[in-house]
Amino acid sequence: MYEPIRTKSVHTPADHADDFPHRSREEELDIQLAGHLAALLAVTDELGIGEAGDRIAAQVARLRGAPPARHAGRTDAPASALHRRAHALAGRALVVAASRADTAVAILAAERMDAHTAALAAPAASPRLVGAH
Repeated sequence: MYEPIRTKSVHTPADHADDFPHRSREEELDIQLAGHLAALLAVTDELGIGEAGDRIAAQVARLRGAPPARHAGRTDAPASALHRRAHALAGRALVVAASRADTAVAILAAERMDAHTAALAAPAASPRLVGAH
């Protein structure tokens, strides 16, 4: 009365489940952390904060095994918006670093959060033209 099903169900486990690479939770967190740090590096470079950028780049290189590409692409975003973005990215990096127990990155991310909070709290300096009196 009924014809038997001739194709495999999508719910049937694959015969060759080992045919594709699997990453461990630690590897996934490394990838995620490197991504957050690379995004933080881009904003840090745009703000022109060289020493902090170098420290972030060193951590990205450690996680990825290769130094990150650095490009100080400038946008028309105001410094306050960039500091808010950097603060948020450092916060994300801190959460991931804490979950994978990476103390070095957690300390760096917390320092960057403090620095961007301080930059947002400081009164805006008046723009000064070079050579103007």
